[in-house]
Amino acid sequence: MKKFTLTLALVFGVILSISAQQASDSITFDPQKQLNAAQRLLSGNYASAVTVSAYAEALYNQPEGDNGELDIQRLVLLFGYRFDDRTQFITEIEVEHVAEIFVEQAFVNYNVGANVSLRGGLMLVPFGIINEFHEPTTFNGTERPAVDNAIIPTTWRELGVGVTGRFNDISLAYQAYIFNGFRSVAPDGEGGVSGFLRGSNGLRGGRQRGIQSTVDSPTLSVKLDYYGIPGLRLGLAGYFGDTQAEDEVEELDGANIGIAMVGLDARYAYQRFSARGQFVYASLSDTEAYNALTSRDLGSELQGWYLEAGYNLLPTGNRQRLIAFTRYESYDTHADTAGDLARNPAFDRVDITTGLSYHIAPGVVLKGDYQFRDNALSGDSAPDRLNFGIGVWF
Repeated sequence: MKKFTLTLALVFGVILSISAQQASDSITFDPQKQLNAAQRLLSGNYASAVTVSAYAEALYNQPEGDNGELDIQRLVLLFGYRFDDRTQFITEIEVEHVAEIFVEQAFVNYNVGANVSLRGGLMLVPFGIINEFHEPTTFNGTERPAVDNAIIPTTWRELGVGVTGRFNDISLAYQAYIFNGFRSVAPDGEGGVSGFLRGSNGLRGGRQRGIQSTVDSPTLSVKLDYYGIPGLRLGLAGYFGDTQAEDEVEELDGANIGIAMVGLDARYAYQRFSARGQFVYASLSDTEAYNALTSRDLGSELQGWYLEAGYNLLPTGNRQRLIAFTRYESYDTHADTAGDLARNPAFDRVDITTGLSYHIAPGVVLKGDYQFRDNALSGDSAPDRLNFGIGVWF
């Protein structure tokens, strides 16, 4: 507690020493006006058929008692092409840690009519906030919330087809897609199997990401967003289906599990105050057989939530923003287990993050925060961490 109080005192001491300069960017501050990078390319009235966007993050992480780490965590380039007034293509290329290259999105969007579009290709699964809005200027904190890492496996994208649009009369936006599912098991080359899913981070290791994806049964993903109250955006998401196993092992008992996941999220902004929150629950079936087959420790229930509040310390009319924020999150990838597998208290975690987001210009943010990290295992607390970062998006 003393350390927490001292950190807050230092944070607000820095706040009081900084003066204002320019005007607020309402597009990223008002949840009802927020667009992610792909949406900006799709919705823009650009003179050229070819459009380009990009975002990037450079981070410094200093765990307590360990050496710090500097990292170009990601550099992402987006390209759009408009074939005609109805048909567009969007692709997103991501370089992670200056070492790995991924295709994060690659889809065709066809505008059928007013506020109704068909999409097909590699797309983000519409679940939660960060999975769709993960550009560094759109969220507080140097690191993305842990719930969006261990429970929602951000950045979560798969191959599929679907429809998106909105009913403006009732202030409701919708998305519905059929995707391939998570990869569960594959032959290990020695007569056995390798499992991709585990207790510490749940479904994250099963993301196929469009890389020669295995599919034997489709999964359903839906998201509804309500925007009828000024400054407020509410989301309800669901994901349902089975995992996918390689042909050689898909008939083995425990090769696949069933997934039913639901999520609620909310974003609110009023003048200089902002808040957001999220709750996610996932029920996994047949995990006892899966763990027996793979010698893994996958839980049968995953659950996580967070609440965050922020306040812009600069006047509303200024172009720059200095947001002081605090986020409390609780997440457990062993919320329940099946069979003889005991719940691991180390997977029941709490993070408290407090810090500053200084938007020096629309599209450029400087971030600093301190994270207090803990878990339910006696005597095994994760190290607290100091973080700094620079983010850009244009």
